[in-house]
This record gives sequence, C-alpha cells and structure tokens, in this order.
Amino acid sequence: MMSRLLFLLLVWGFFATAAVAQSLTGFARAIPDKSAVQDLRGGGAELVLTLSQGVPYRVFTLTAPPRLVVDFSEVDFDGFSGRTLHGASTVVEGLYAGPFRQGWSRIVAVLSGPHLPQSVGLTIDPETAEAELRIDLQPADSKTFSRLSGLPKDWMGVPESTTVPPPPEAAFTVVLDPGHGGIDPGAERSGLIEKELVLEFAKTVQDALRREGVRTVLTRDADTFVSLEARTARAHHERAAVFVSLHADALSQGGAHGATVYTLSEDASDAASALLAERHNRADILAGLDLSGADDRVTSVLLDLARRETVPRSKDLAAAMIDGMATAGGPMNRKPWRQAGFSVLKSADIPSVLIEIGFLSSDRDRKNLGNPEWRAQMAQGVAQAILNWRDADAARTELLRQ
Repeated sequence: MMSRLLFLLLVWGFFATAAVAQSLTGFARAIPDKSAVQDLRGGGAELVLTLSQGVPYRVFTLTAPPRLVVDFSEVDFDGFSGRTLHGASTVVEGLYAGPFRQGWSRIVAVLSGPHLPQSVGLTIDPETAEAELRIDLQPADSKTFSRLSGLPKDWMGVPESTTVPPPPEAAFTVVLDPGHGGIDPGAERSGLIEKELVLEFAKTVQDALRREGVRTVLTRDADTFVSLEARTARAHHERAAVFVSLHADALSQGGAHGATVYTLSEDASDAASALLAERHNRADILAGLDLSGADDRVTSVLLDLARRETVPRSKDLAAAMIDGMATAGGPMNRKPWRQAGFSVLKSADIPSVLIEIGFLSSDRDRKNLGNPEWRAQMAQGVAQAILNWRDADAARTELLRQ
C-alpha cells in the first residue's frame, strides 16, 4: 500500500537529498522559530519541523488514540515547546518531543481523529545545511487508518525493546523507579523539571542504600524513556524485594502539597488521586508506544490484586515511608497515604509504592524540591524507611513460619 511504501521511500529519499548537506555526524538541533503546525483546508494539517542539519528519520501512525510519530537519530529538542506549536491546530491536540532511547529522539502528535501522511518531504539548504521536514496529514476513515497504522519493524538500529543481563543472586534488592524521562518530562514549573528532579533523587537514595550494603537498581539512570510495562518488568527481572516509584507532579485539585505515598487500589481514595493516576497511566500513549494489541492496563492490571499477600505488605511499606519521610522533616500531605489505580504498581508479588516527594504545583513544595539539601535529607528518609520495612517484614515472615 502507498502509505507503507512511503515509510521506506522516506529513508531513501532522505539520503539522496542529504548528499548536498554537510556531514551528518554532528548533533542536530530543533529550531522552534522555524517550526509550526497549522490546519489545512479540507480537515488536514501540516507539520513543519526545521533542524540545524539533516538526520535519518522515520514516520508512522498509531491507533488508540490516533497519533503521528516521527523518530530521529538524534535531535536536541531543548527549548522546543510542542505546546506552543500545536496551539493553532484543531487536528493536532497535543505535540510532544524529546529523547526516546539512547541515540534516538521522537515527536508524537496526538490527533483529533484518524489522519494519514499524504506527503512527507525533507529538504536541506545547501548553504546553511538546515533541514526542513514537512508532513501533510489528511483525514482518513477509521478502517484504513487502523490497517495502515502500527509500529514498524526495527529500523536503522532503533531498538523496540531493551535486554538486561540476568541479575546476580542477592538476598534483598530494591528497584527505584524515577518517573517519566526522555520524551516525557513530567511536570514543569519555574525551571524545575520533574524527570530531572526524580532521577537525581533516586540516585541519592541509591547511594544511601548502597552504603548500607543493599543492592539497588534504577529503572532508568539517564534521560531516557522507559515504558510503564518495562518498569515493572525490570523489577521482576531483578527479583526485586521492593519497588518504589518516585515522582514530583503538579496537580491543582485536592490540596496537592506535601509528600504523599500511594498504593494500588481499584477504587481511588479521592478524586485527586484518581486524576493523578490517570495522568501517570497515559505516559506510554504520549510517548508513542503501540498499545493497540494490549488489554486496558489501567483496568486489567488490577486483577493482580488477587495476590492478597502483597497488599498488606505494600501498605506496611507505605506506612514505613510516611514515618521515614516525616522523621526526615517532611512536610507531609495532610492525608499522606492514598490509593489509586497506578499501572506502574501492578506487580502482584512485589510490595510496591509510588511516592510524590512533593508537588511542583505547590509554592512550598517547589521551594523544597529546588533545594539540594532538602532533597538529600528526604532521600535519606526514604532509604531509612526501606531499611526499617525490610527488617520489620523479615521479622513478620519469621513469626509466621513459627
């Protein structure tokens, strides 16, 4: 079909055009002032992206919801605001750009309905070497869009999954999960970016635990995107004894301020927790993952609650976290333990919690989160809470055996 052939022609067409450009070995940079999204007559839209130089790329579409995805090797999107670009378009409801995997970057355009690329072209200025990528999107019927959409096979070395070597034998392993990353920045306020804050925080907790002889693994140790499923899969692969997901979100509802610890529940404890879980569970969609062949994770993962043994252990872990962070100085949320359907907490056999160490939407929390000394103190509180829970859980297990 024409659209499928288009994906292959894009690659060959690029290299034919690239002959007039300078070397492609440098690091390309997006130029926001020369990029735009605009609606076209007839219900279509045009995406124009200007780069400092040409790079290999691929274009494809995904369903549920309809999305246009463009992968690059590699583009620096620092300072590039998708929110600004898609503001004048009714076809493009959201535009997200950033690192995806090591060596690769991605743009994801969330579409208002099924649209397919009718023309795609990249031109390179022979004098400046700047590259302009134009994608013309036109409406399509749902059946055709579904038939022509889907994740392409591995191309030009872009990995669709990562492999991790088997872990060494260890009696107690902690998996720390810094939220967001790569194309998904998380919350952003006053120059603070959630994905950066929680990664640094996770590394500080990791250092504290390693000093106590505890094997600690991060689901990501750089600014890369990791899917929700891959995060929990990593915990299982590492034979984790405990899984702690770290966040610093922004949420205006429900008095969102102060450290808060969440455990998994089919029914959210309050409306704010439900909204927060919904936002977190959309990470894979916004990053352009193909979920068309998957069950509704937000719902189906709750079947894991059949492992009732893990539920009280997760609640005990949450209680230990609340005590540890409060002892470290907090401040804590007025209701520090809450529940919601966070997909990342779906592991049935691993006690798991999600911690909002603070909310970037709160002036007080934002000041704390921007303070390295406060972060170090709270990280020590989290590390001590894990150690306290480990010892108490081992004692309970031994008591049950007697």
